[in-house]
Amino acid sequence: MNIVTGYKGEPHITSQQKRNINIGIFGSGAHIIKGVGAELAATVISANEVEIADGTLVAEGCTAEIAHGTTESMTIDNGTQGKSRIDLIVARYNRNTSTGVEDMALIVIKGTPSASDPQSPAYISGTISDGDTTVDFPLYQVNIDGISITSVDALVSTVSMMDAITALQ
Repeated sequence: MNIVTGYKGEPHITSQQKRNINIGIFGSGAHIIKGVGAELAATVISANEVEIADGTLVAEGCTAEIAHGTTESMTIDNGTQGKSRIDLIVARYNRNTSTGVEDMALIVIKGTPSASDPQSPAYISGTISDGDTTVDFPLYQVNIDGISITSVDALVSTVSMMDAITALQ
């Protein structure tokens, strides 16, 4: 047995140990934390831009945020007249195999235009704790009809940290 939250006189806590605690509280999926900032709300700014507001994401125990009072702009490629497309906004986890440095960033994965019945684009699935170095967590589906964004649909749930902690008692 290895103590995680106790003093050992040397650095000893790993990111996976911290993720395991979060998994115990929130589960192993991806969730937006309720009540933190604007809860990563997505707002259509134009036909080529969706803005993601501040908030906190927990994905497989990995915590990432858009800092309070800030936003991130996601560029959506032009649509095609007479065709529909589905793009995904994902939180992409990466671990550099040489340095061990981990990060998470929002990216857009562009779908394929279709005259009818567009499909969501493929994304990188995996499990951080299994050692996968890149894992995508789909947050939003951007629906494009012709040259217009028609909707942005959330793909993750919003959870309350207090509800999760209360459920443990």
